[in-house]
Amino acid sequence: MKRFKTILHGLIVPVILLVIWEACARAGLVSEVVLPAPSAVALKWWQSLLPAQPFDPAAGTYLAWAFSGELLHDAYASMFRVLVGFAIGAGLALPAGLLMGANPRIYDLFNPLVQVLRPIPPIAYIPLAILWFGLGNPPSFFLISLGAFFPVLMNTIAGVRHVDGIYLRAARNLGVKPLTMFTRVILPAATPYILTGMRIGIGTAFIVVIVSEMIAVNDGLGFRILEAREFMWSDKIIAGMITIGLLGLALDVAMNTLNNYLLRWHRGLEH
Repeated sequence: MKRFKTILHGLIVPVILLVIWEACARAGLVSEVVLPAPSAVALKWWQSLLPAQPFDPAAGTYLAWAFSGELLHDAYASMFRVLVGFAIGAGLALPAGLLMGANPRIYDLFNPLVQVLRPIPPIAYIPLAILWFGLGNPPSFFLISLGAFFPVLMNTIAGVRHVDGIYLRAARNLGVKPLTMFTRVILPAATPYILTGMRIGIGTAFIVVIVSEMIAVNDGLGFRILEAREFMWSDKIIAGMITIGLLGLALDVAMNTLNNYLLRWHRGLEH
């Protein structure tokens, strides 16, 4: 009941804004081309969600037909690119960050290069990505992995380098070996930083995928929004934006749930 009340409380402001938006649109205060009413956006969203053609048993199964809507196809394409790109970026950043954080020599060797490359936004790599990988999914994977790489890397380094010295000294006094020190002391202590970096990284990956889809692919939510802009379909643009927001919210909730589960010991919730 408490969680239900919290959800209702969080819906107050969005509902008020939707009512004001609908009222302004129906009163003709803004052009439908510039800003369609929420009801028109909801209708377009629902139409994009439904299959475009009637069910034909000869064309495939009912389940395949039910999930053949344009919006579902584009959402799946975008999520697939986000997850693959994030897995590549985080999979490379995590061991690199652990090594740089645990070994001062490796840190001093690679940190200047990291600090030069880190401020460059992934969008700046678009021409090179297309030149190196052509069109399709590979340049999107490259750009998304770049977007996820540096948040995970920097947070992992910070987590390892900021382990409380009391833990390290206590472990050394107990005669703990270096490998055990790393796996049983440093890594658990750095886990909150690492998970924070992963949460930021997957959010950045979702931003980058939309930009990459506007350039290098012919499906996905970013591509569909750009297509709608060419024909001035504002309702379709906003419907795509809302879908992006919902998917981003789902990813963030999933990451937050994972964080809470893995960090039960950190909050004193593990029995």
